[in-house]
Formats: sequence, structure tokens, C-alpha cells
Amino acid sequence: MIVSMTTVEEIEHAVTELAPSELSRLAAWMREYDAKVWDGQMEEDSASSRLDFLFEEAESERKAGKLRDWPSAHGKT
Repeated sequence: MIVSMTTVEEIEHAVTELAPSELSRLAAWMREYDAKVWDGQMEEDSASSRLDFLFEEAESERKAGKLRDWPSAHGKT
């Protein structure tokens, strides 16, 4: 049986009814879905030049000798 939920409130209520294992599965799916949406937005913004100001800022910082490397995962550069 497929139930149509059209409001956030309906979805929120349904989530409260999930078993812990199903809630974990839903949470993992939401993280993955959110990451895909974010990646798509970044690709769209990049393709439409909305991020060019970041590249320009980085280039300006590099030319001024102010650009630093990101710290490594272990806190060493």
C-alpha cells in the first residue's frame, strides 16, 4: 500500500513511527540525498560562473603571497 504524504508535518509524523533500524536507514538515505543535491547545486553554480569570485579572490591572495595551504588531516602542513 502506497500512502501519499504531501506535507512536512505528515512526513515528520510518519518518521516518528519508524522502527530504529528503519530510522537509521532513512537517515543514511537523507545524508546521501542531501549530498547529491548539494553537489548538483555546486556544479550548477560553477557552470554559471557564480563561484568565479572565489577563484578571483584566491588568485588575488596567491599574488599577494597570502594564500596558505590547507592543514593536513593530522594537523601538519
